[in-house]
Amino acid sequence: MLSSRTIMSAETEDFPDDYNIPRAGWKVRMNHVFEEKRNQNLRPRWHQIYQLLPLALRYVVYHMYNALHSRQPLMNYIKMETGKQIYGAPIGGIGGGTIGRGYRGEFCRFQLRPGRYEYNTVPADNFIVTIQDSQRKTVYQKVLSCYPKPKKQLSAWEWDFDGSQAEYTALYPRSWSVFRIPDFALTLVCRQVSPVIPNNYKDSSLPGAVFVWTVHNEGSEMLHVSITFTFKNGCGRKDDRDANCVSTTLDHKAENGTRAKGVQIAHQMDGMDYTYGLAVKDKDGVSITRMLRFDPAGSGADIWNRLQEEGELWKEPEACKPTASGEQLGAAICSCLAVPAGSSLDTEMSLVWHMPRVHFQAWHTRYYTTQDFTTSSVPGTKEGSLQTSASVLCAYALENFGRWEDAINEWQQPVLDDSDLPEWYASALFNETYFVADGGTVWLVCDDKTIDPTCDPRQEYGRFAYLEGHEYRMYNTYDVHFYASFALAMLWPKLQEVLQYDIRDTLEQENKTQRWHLYDGRSEDRKVKNTVPHDVGDPEEDPFNLINAYPIHDVSEWRDLNLKYVLQVWRDFSLSKNERYLADMWSSCKKVMDTAESWDLDGDGLIENNGSPDQTYDSWVMEGPSAYCGGLWLAALYCMHKMAVHFADTDAIDKYNAILERGKLSFQEKLWNGQYYNFDSSQSAHSKSVMSDQLCGQWYLRACGVTEEVFPLENVKSALKTIFRLNVMGFCEGRMGAVNGMLPTGQVDTTTIQSEEVWTGVVYGLCALMIHENMEEEAFLTAGGMFNTVYNLIGQGFETPEALYEKNHYRSIGYMRPLAIWAMQLAWQQRKNHKLPSHKHYAEV
Repeated sequence: MLSSRTIMSAETEDFPDDYNIPRAGWKVRMNHVFEEKRNQNLRPRWHQIYQLLPLALRYVVYHMYNALHSRQPLMNYIKMETGKQIYGAPIGGIGGGTIGRGYRGEFCRFQLRPGRYEYNTVPADNFIVTIQDSQRKTVYQKVLSCYPKPKKQLSAWEWDFDGSQAEYTALYPRSWSVFRIPDFALTLVCRQVSPVIPNNYKDSSLPGAVFVWTVHNEGSEMLHVSITFTFKNGCGRKDDRDANCVSTTLDHKAENGTRAKGVQIAHQMDGMDYTYGLAVKDKDGVSITRMLRFDPAGSGADIWNRLQEEGELWKEPEACKPTASGEQLGAAICSCLAVPAGSSLDTEMSLVWHMPRVHFQAWHTRYYTTQDFTTSSVPGTKEGSLQTSASVLCAYALENFGRWEDAINEWQQPVLDDSDLPEWYASALFNETYFVADGGTVWLVCDDKTIDPTCDPRQEYGRFAYLEGHEYRMYNTYDVHFYASFALAMLWPKLQEVLQYDIRDTLEQENKTQRWHLYDGRSEDRKVKNTVPHDVGDPEEDPFNLINAYPIHDVSEWRDLNLKYVLQVWRDFSLSKNERYLADMWSSCKKVMDTAESWDLDGDGLIENNGSPDQTYDSWVMEGPSAYCGGLWLAALYCMHKMAVHFADTDAIDKYNAILERGKLSFQEKLWNGQYYNFDSSQSAHSKSVMSDQLCGQWYLRACGVTEEVFPLENVKSALKTIFRLNVMGFCEGRMGAVNGMLPTGQVDTTTIQSEEVWTGVVYGLCALMIHENMEEEAFLTAGGMFNTVYNLIGQGFETPEALYEKNHYRSIGYMRPLAIWAMQLAWQQRKNHKLPSHKHYAEV
């Protein structure tokens, strides 16, 4: 039976508790094979096909149009990615790109071009261990990866490290890889550290990571152990073979004396200059050698044989010429340690990538990335971006990673030490945070001359955007960010603020360009004034300038977007108490609420849905007043009333209070059925469906610290119990979270594809509300089942999908919404702060 306390690992046995590796985290042996293999090749039910057929035909036309114009479709439903079941914690800070790491040791899934992913595993990017005895005779050499041997390149390398002797632990933004070599009583531990640090807006933008290798010699003889780090240009794309890639030595002394020695590789990617830097921390007892060039497409015999014969590379490698067209370039650094018997020694390596100027695919606007490590200030100027170099970044990382780890420990330790929390929870909470950095994220200098330099946070903190998902290529998709925003609001509140200022500035914008919408075939304005946009653009176009890339519906009529803007404003203020922020948002909140008020067609204080999928569930039709949008509306009215009181705006106080009181009565009368809120007030077959997200408005109010009863407490309790009984325990016996829709008969609502999905981020939001309402046992059981499915059964960790199906399938890998798990943490903290009773034991089901 599934326990809500003990889910943690894909393994059935515990790893040895040594080498200072935390007990918490996602743990797996490097030879692990996941129980289930799923894909996105879902075949809809016949009645769903009938509903979707017109949309599907229009989508084919849209797809062909994009192909003719050499563009990628925004969401590629014809060629969807299948999860590779290989990923561990990625490397890199926030906003400068990321490089994926597999749990077997591979470098994979590169996201260096803004908003675009390369699902490549590059064999030449690797670590190699060479062991020599006390007489400097090589006795062992192996690639430190359990990934399968490549079919063609690097055939001279030995790739067969025994995965049963290697273990992996991920607790983002760190991970630990343990390689045991029992024949020589040697254990190697690689601690990977990325600078993803709450409330740190400088170091968190550093594009790179540090690898701390600890060599444990548990034998009776001294050993000379070399760790070699190899890396090639590019990220496995065709343009890796473009001419004029060059490598040079790297030698830089940081501000406080730390010296980095290594190599750097300079080239271009899509017309953007980039430099990889690989470096070793120069210190006593470490011998550093380098190689400026090997052929990553060849056998690799030159570097392999050199290590085999000498145990090292070259102290002073020969300079190399730039590559010719068709050639690739690999380089390497090597750190050699003389490790006495019974002792342990460390060597530290860094990998960085420097791309000071980037552009999106359309090339309309060039941006400076926020990478100023030449001063002690927050990286906010283009001059700083250009002065910084890969060598500066390498040395800075090697000098400061200890400080990063102190800050990471300070952040994570309260959760790790909380005995009231189930064991798996820390792994879920911190590992899902990967998406803040690995969400196609960009963090750019704001060159907009129209912003107020005296008070606008974008002047200091830049511009921030992340994708809806790895496959859904839209920046800051707002209906989804509503769920995910808890991660930013709690960890990097200034990034949440700059995102909100960007959204605010779009409200007045109009774009009369006619957009052909795939859902109904109508053409409407791309952007309507006084409406919150769906997104701030597509990286294939011109984000921030050309907004609303989403092509399926007329989002100006979506019922949730305006309300979610208001709710986020009040939530942000309730957490930060930033008076300037609230004042800057107040006027825009009134404007979007005026637009939303026009959707109350009968004046009963409750907005109506228009009989189309006019909200985040964009294939699930709501008609008339609905639990989801009606609940968001009432919650937004309450927040507007609180803002009006805050600003002593008497007219607004009276207005919003009057609408709220009318709306509460209508909501109760039209949607409450005695057990839960009906899906909507239509007479359709699914109008009485039990929607897992029906209390979304109540969740946000609780997150804002609201204790007043906008929704009657007995209704909330009854609805939550119904959801838990039907949507959670009635679906896969509670082992997969909560299904979106369940009929009161106990059958899954198959009205549409989305009604029978489990949305991972929605589940975390639901569980947050359960914690707020003193149903923590149900909350952790619900969330734990889903975590176990994603990480341990189907191997989708670090690319958590938007949706799960009961069997065989998932949808949209690497999605934004699961960041809503931070709403669970906020709920837990609020309970702790108010010293509310909590359960220390969680029943099995």
